[in-house]
Amino acid sequence: MSTDRLAGETPPEQEAAPGTADAQTPDDTAAPADSDAAAPEDSAAAAGEDAPVSDEPAPGASGAGARTPDAGAAREAPAAPSSGAPSSGTPSSPSPSPSPSPSAKATADALAAAVRAVENGERSAASFFNDAPRPARQAPPAARPAEAGPATGNHAPQGTPPAPAAQATRPHPPQETGGPARPPVDGTAAPAGAPAPAGPAPAPRPAAAPGIEGVRQVLAAGGAPEALAEPAAEVLGERAAEALGEDPWQLLGVPGVRPEQADAFARALLGAACGPGDERRAQALVGWLLEQAALAGHSALEAAALRAALAQRAVPDPDEALQTAIADGAVLVFQDAIEEPGKARPAAGDGEEDEQPVRILLGLDRYAMAEESVADGLARLLNTFEAVAEPPRDTPADGEAPGDDTTAAEPAAPDAAPAAEPSAAGAAPSPEAGTTGAPAGADDTAHRPVRPSADAWEAAAAAAPSPSAAELIRAAAHSGLVAHTGAEAARAEPAALLAAARSLGLRAFGATHTENGRRRLAADLARSAPDAADGPGEPGAAAVTVAGLLSGRQGPGRDADGALALDLLVVLDAPQLDLETAALLVESLTDGTRLVLSGDPGVLWSAGPGRLFADLLAARFCPQVASRTPDFGPIGELVSGIGIGELSQVEAPGKEVVIVPARDAGEAVHRTVQLVADSVPRALGVPTEQTQVITVGHGGAAGTRALNAALKERLNPGPGRFGGFDAGDRVAYAPAPGRTVPATVTGGEASGLHLDCDGAAAVVPREQVAGGAVRHGWALTAHQAAGMRWPAAVVVLPGDAAGGLTRAWVYTAFSRGEQHLSVVQGVDQALPRAVAEVPVKERTTRLRTLLRHSAQDAEEPSADN
Repeated sequence: MSTDRLAGETPPEQEAAPGTADAQTPDDTAAPADSDAAAPEDSAAAAGEDAPVSDEPAPGASGAGARTPDAGAAREAPAAPSSGAPSSGTPSSPSPSPSPSPSAKATADALAAAVRAVENGERSAASFFNDAPRPARQAPPAARPAEAGPATGNHAPQGTPPAPAAQATRPHPPQETGGPARPPVDGTAAPAGAPAPAGPAPAPRPAAAPGIEGVRQVLAAGGAPEALAEPAAEVLGERAAEALGEDPWQLLGVPGVRPEQADAFARALLGAACGPGDERRAQALVGWLLEQAALAGHSALEAAALRAALAQRAVPDPDEALQTAIADGAVLVFQDAIEEPGKARPAAGDGEEDEQPVRILLGLDRYAMAEESVADGLARLLNTFEAVAEPPRDTPADGEAPGDDTTAAEPAAPDAAPAAEPSAAGAAPSPEAGTTGAPAGADDTAHRPVRPSADAWEAAAAAAPSPSAAELIRAAAHSGLVAHTGAEAARAEPAALLAAARSLGLRAFGATHTENGRRRLAADLARSAPDAADGPGEPGAAAVTVAGLLSGRQGPGRDADGALALDLLVVLDAPQLDLETAALLVESLTDGTRLVLSGDPGVLWSAGPGRLFADLLAARFCPQVASRTPDFGPIGELVSGIGIGELSQVEAPGKEVVIVPARDAGEAVHRTVQLVADSVPRALGVPTEQTQVITVGHGGAAGTRALNAALKERLNPGPGRFGGFDAGDRVAYAPAPGRTVPATVTGGEASGLHLDCDGAAAVVPREQVAGGAVRHGWALTAHQAAGMRWPAAVVVLPGDAAGGLTRAWVYTAFSRGEQHLSVVQGVDQALPRAVAEVPVKERTTRLRTLLRHSAQDAEEPSADN
């Protein structure tokens, strides 16, 4: 069975991301056209499944592609002379690439040797970044047309402020110092080993028609489906037809297209001029491999892993391909310190910096900028935080007890401007929601800062409902950034913090990953402040979703400078924050804002690249509060044991935990339908619509597709009148990659599929429905279910799912049920073995190193004094 994409893992039928713990390089075998290959579970469409060339529409986010290098913070990026920028003139018909000049070949060899020497420990990283030779490349016979960089474009969260527009041409190298040496980029030398054309170049093609029609013509000429025209135009921009004609491998930038399909397209267009050593092919593969790694959660890859992946894809000279990508600015180079177990990190200024082993990482500008933006933003919140003021104690006002602060004690005023309880737009907005209109709760009047005293904070902590909540309140009082860890029961502690902060007059809000989580937070807030009055200031109004907060549909709105108008933000479900969403969130917070990141470190990481919460905890960058509030009951006891690597039997007198054996996948499906439709409602009184099925992947005999088909036949049979769906169908809507919104189909028409998302109406355009943005939702994957809980959960583990199990997956799936958990067990001993021996699939990221460097930089001035 195709498995769910876990933290750091791609499904077996997809390209294995190079650099993962278990798969160093992608295999070269494509899934058959009729295979039931698993897809990245949270993407708006199933990449490359069920068709040789995917015809899914590209996601609606237009911010795809690499950002311009001068738009972000400084980074350890390669530099190149400004005169070496790629030509941006009018594209010409493709021609065979000339042979590399001796100077270009020598430069590539020298730089490749330098990278290997650093990786082998034969020379220091500083020598690679400072001493490599930089001879010039010979000018080519003719200027090379502008090429589009590797498309990076289906991860930008929808309903959020737009990211920089996609670039149709490859970004220019950043002009900074300290980067690795590289040859100028004004040449067109092909990588060594590129085969010479075996025959004459193809006849010149007629000029493509303008607009989308021209893209269709080029695709038809190359034998590609015309359905790729719109996503190709979104990824490659207005010059998509010309770009594909000049560089057919840019088709790899379209989601779902695989290298072998792009090769066939290029052969059809270029004829004998096409070969595996074509520089354009190598550059497209570099970008594609890094994008595949991002789907598996990596923000960068080790140079050796990327080299091996290129070699497996028949690139004759992977070293030259990487150096060209670096020189053109399509790939950035970073050095990352390797920490040896049991050995302390060298302190700043102790002279051991050059002796610490490092690894060379390569990454796309898009994720590098997001990672550095997060690191810089978190450091800014820490450094700009103003400590709470001690009140004067010598001359207290008449009638005022010492230590009282009337400003701090006053309740949240109207200028806090919390949004009213979200209605239709709150749960699952339509694709257009959040991009127009004034932000909710926006206030033109200047906000008067409220600064509660230390005594006021201490009084709030003393009134906290638990010791862990009191500890969290004290930590938030004295730091601009706090990390809070705990399981489900510990969510009451951030709620207590929010209630205390609002009682002190602060504009405090809590953001969750899902609408399901928002409702649970609102309930916790109501319990924390039962005497609060109804209205805009009621506790439930402080609960929002991250997407709703960023778009302005929920929460306080933004101030005149565009920052979120709040004083304290608590982000629950922090492990689900991907890099780009986190960057948008942190950049939206003004100096001095308190940020608390709260979550369960045992659950699966985000569907997008990065592991922000885990890196923040590992870097020990800020105060950390570990909850001491346990999850009670049989399910809580079971999940707590899984968190420490133990799968033990628990007493469940009320049938809170039930194990159902299954001999094969067919029996697993049958048992699951029986549990959902009959056993759980009859024995426990939990309605069918409140029971969620969770399995390991979309494909296979007991994946989400097979389970949903069986459940639909039993619970809501119908012909699929509306694009395969019927009124009453339970579905999972993905408005953006990494987000899943449970919904129910209410109808359909020419405008699209009508959904009811927990009382909020949404219309999904027909193109998005056809592209996979809506799936049947009786059964979900664990990644889709993260951040949500239901009264009952049925976890399905067929025998062929054993390879996809990790402790994090089991922990996440088993903790989704509030009152009841049924486990359809068909993996036998693979389940306890995964819990004990396979904690999580690692991800390659840079955030932990960036945070540690930031902390060291902050300590250096004090060390000199």
